[in-house]
Amino acid sequence: MQKFTQSPTDPEFVQNPYPFYERLRAAGDFAFWDDYNLTCASSHQAVSALLRDRRFGREVPEDKRKPIPDHLTPFYDVEAHSMLELERPRHPRLRGLVMRAFTSRRIKGLAPEIEAITHDLIDNFPSGEFDLLTAFAQKIPVIIICRLLGVPETMWRELLEWSNAMVMMYQAGRTRDMEDKAVRATEEFVAFMREYVEKRRATPGDDLISALISAEEEGTKLSTDELITTCILLLNAGHEATVHSIGNAVKTILEHGAQAHCTTEGIETLSEETLRFDPPLHMFTRWCYEEAEICGHTFQPGDEVALLLGSANRDGATWKNGESFQPMRDVQTNTSFGAGAHFCIGAPLARMELQIALPILFSRCPDLALATTPEYADIYHFHGLKALPVTAT
Repeated sequence: MQKFTQSPTDPEFVQNPYPFYERLRAAGDFAFWDDYNLTCASSHQAVSALLRDRRFGREVPEDKRKPIPDHLTPFYDVEAHSMLELERPRHPRLRGLVMRAFTSRRIKGLAPEIEAITHDLIDNFPSGEFDLLTAFAQKIPVIIICRLLGVPETMWRELLEWSNAMVMMYQAGRTRDMEDKAVRATEEFVAFMREYVEKRRATPGDDLISALISAEEEGTKLSTDELITTCILLLNAGHEATVHSIGNAVKTILEHGAQAHCTTEGIETLSEETLRFDPPLHMFTRWCYEEAEICGHTFQPGDEVALLLGSANRDGATWKNGESFQPMRDVQTNTSFGAGAHFCIGAPLARMELQIALPILFSRCPDLALATTPEYADIYHFHGLKALPVTAT
């Protein structure tokens, strides 16, 4: 297996990781990334196989678990109940209970609200140059998740700050200051959610928290700790990825002059291509639980492997000229939202937000243009912009 060295915080890599991925794929389905000390799956074939293979999962094997530093205990106490980090039997139980509340009917019912929020935000765009990321891309998903959960919409700034602080725990180059901010955010978020859950127990409403409280599967319900962690996960995972999806999509469309394709008729194809071409999450890891051969490579129990979603989505073996952006490319399943048992629960909502918001944006702002070349933030494993400076008349 060929070895590669590449710092994930190197400025050139942060702005454009795709040439590095191309070099990895040229070496085969798997390569070794020295900086992470990890075997990495870079091809679409290998990433897709690992996502769907139940011999691999997110939960850390017992003999690989490391002691948690005291200052991080509050954060990992919450993570201990996250279905994102669990496998059988807890994962399917938690996911099943959430799916009973997070229904397609509930998601589709948000469409008129997404449309109304989009128009309202555009109505309030400032004149001249402004940051579309903060004025548009950030606000749609956080307002919608507030309404979905049933928490006060006036809380959106706090929720956004808590989310941004907590997801720093997954970034390359994590510092003690980032950890302390994440822990403070966790404690504040948990305190707020615990109080709000108790209010909803006493006075149920037509919201996701109330639905989660009443959801039951095989005689079991979510515990309060599981419920709180699930609400935090839905906000953090759903919001963070959707913000980057919208920001990256607008940047890509403007840079490639693809505005004409951003219509109600063409948006499904266009939005899938933006997700494939520049996805919001580039790396996800899995642990091996039993000996398994994937694409000619044999994994042993306890092996950890990185799945490079951003690389898989540009694999020329799956997409002809995969490095090029083609707005009307025939849709093929990409890996932006994962696959298998851990397929993103919020994917239908994220896709709906893209497919509603983008055509309205480009219809109402036909002269929308980049003011300067946007820069990506140093937030790997995520991939999203620092800001999206635009002008609109």
